[in-house]
Amino acid sequence: MTGNPIIHIPAPAKIIGLKSLTSDIKLFRLRFVNNETGRGFRFIPGQFLQVSATGVGEAPFSPVSGPGSDGLLELCIRQAGHVTSKLHTLQEGDLVYVRGPFGNGFPVHEMKGHNLYLLAGGLGIVPLHSLLRYLVERRESFGAITFMYGAKEPSALLLREDLQEVSCEKNVKLMLTVDFATEDEAGKLLCNIGLLPDLLRGTSIIAEKSYAAVCGPPAFIDALSASLSRWALETNASCSAWREE
Repeated sequence: MTGNPIIHIPAPAKIIGLKSLTSDIKLFRLRFVNNETGRGFRFIPGQFLQVSATGVGEAPFSPVSGPGSDGLLELCIRQAGHVTSKLHTLQEGDLVYVRGPFGNGFPVHEMKGHNLYLLAGGLGIVPLHSLLRYLVERRESFGAITFMYGAKEPSALLLREDLQEVSCEKNVKLMLTVDFATEDEAGKLLCNIGLLPDLLRGTSIIAEKSYAAVCGPPAFIDALSASLSRWALETNASCSAWREE
């Protein structure tokens, strides 16, 4: 990406869609104003962008969309500070400004030919959803995909309809779990009630043929990393088979 002017000079992008996912999280759909910029823009799942609006500073966000979508970007933005509060006041047709991408992203080329386990907690679903889209678009290059996603309660499960649609793809398995749910919600849920490590313990994994990508709050990552390492040791598999992002 060296020399790419969008890293140094923010590129304008128009908001072409807005959707409230929760009381404080919105899904922004953007298209670059300059068609040439849009056609040339690429990122690796797991990288992030700096996004700003007129009169406020920048904030970093990982795309939720897959790369190479012809100038289209999707961002999940939680209202949590000065910049994000301003972004939440914007409407369709307004402009934001994008720089990037930054960061290393997931080692997608190393993952080829392996079974993949994507483990997301909370907003950790955002970069892993981008990775999932990348994998599905290149389905023949990867083995079976298991996407495990945990949240505190049913209303906090983001992009659920999209995930269920993707789970219809060949050899893609979706496993959802929530910490708790009311009796009424439990009757409607198509997911487990419990912690994500519980799902992992019930999953048969051949470590040397698999990659795991973990994304979520620090405590979530620590717990899952310990579970993955312990499982690998108990099965005499190499811990180096696991990757964390």
